[in-house]
Amino acid sequence: MENPRAVRIPRSAPPRVASGSREGPSPPERTPVDRRRNRSGTQRAVRLTVLYLVALLALYLAFVAYGRSAPGGSSTGAQQEMLLFAGFAVFLGAFGVVFSLTPAPRAIEVSSRHLVVVGRWGHRTVWPPIGETTVRVVRRYSAGVLSSSAVESVEVWSTGRRPRSYLVEEGLFSPLAATP
Repeated sequence: MENPRAVRIPRSAPPRVASGSREGPSPPERTPVDRRRNRSGTQRAVRLTVLYLVALLALYLAFVAYGRSAPGGSSTGAQQEMLLFAGFAVFLGAFGVVFSLTPAPRAIEVSSRHLVVVGRWGHRTVWPPIGETTVRVVRRYSAGVLSSSAVESVEVWSTGRRPRSYLVEEGLFSPLAATP
């Protein structure tokens, strides 16, 4: 086998359906989807995250200033401790950002077949149809500095599934919302 060459294997063509024939498979029916964006819930989560990061930075700078002013604060050992402390502060900041932004989904898609919650990081949680899903408002936050309109903390569950909590704009689950 000095000269290996590619061999083409002929395959049979798929059966053709005559253009006038109605026997071919019909395209799947599309159900209308009502996509509702979570603007105020996202706004509140982002503003809370910024407040958290500002407070964490202020604490970090206060501890660094205190460490520098202490006797021996500029030694090599103290510098390594400050580097470790900085790494811990970065870890706390990253964890806090993920923790505070995760409950606020990007959007909610409602259709006759299912309810889809599009998470902050792109994860899509599919819930049963509207009639089989229960939504309970846990807490309402009025409009103010953290969001331009009212925000609700809701709990969503259905039979056989554990409850999930979301921070959403008021009325986002309006056809589903139970009275508190």
